[in-house]
Amino acid sequence: MRRAIFGLALALTVVAGLSFSQAQDKAMSETGEHAANTVHEKSEAGSLDIWKWINFLVLVGGLGYLIRKNAGPFFASRSADIRKDMDESLRKRREAEAVVAEVDRRLASLEAQITALRAESAHELATATERISQQSAEQLEKIRAHAGQEIASAGKQARFELKRYSAELAMGLAEQKVRARMTPATQDMLTDSFLRDLK
Repeated sequence: MRRAIFGLALALTVVAGLSFSQAQDKAMSETGEHAANTVHEKSEAGSLDIWKWINFLVLVGGLGYLIRKNAGPFFASRSADIRKDMDESLRKRREAEAVVAEVDRRLASLEAQITALRAESAHELATATERISQQSAEQLEKIRAHAGQEIASAGKQARFELKRYSAELAMGLAEQKVRARMTPATQDMLTDSFLRDLK
């Protein structure tokens, strides 16, 4: 806004000075043509020259005043804006340099991080393999122990069944033998013997 006012005042002063100067030149040329030979005309031309100089000095003084009044704050404001922009640029440059330095640092340590990750992965793989092998061995041992118990239990059951079957078979054979030997006379004798034992 101040720039616009300053520019308008400067333009008006220049236009006024030029128009006044042209009017004087025109008046001087008209008066110079009518009375070129008279002394009076020469004094008017001299007085016009004085007015030209006065006009010039007023114009220069007005311009100087306007420039001094408006140029100082304008240039101070402009300098402050430029300084602010330069400070902002410097801050952004420092931030960018910090980011670049951080990226460079990360890139430099990236190979070390990759090597560390590979070593850690290999260690975890070895640990997991060992743990799985140990768990597999424990499971296999449990399966063997369980199978041994099952076999022992099945063996006991088979022996029991075999003894029972043998006993039943022996009883059957004994019964057959007893029946084969049992005659009516032997039955009477056994009955008498039993009755005697009861008395």
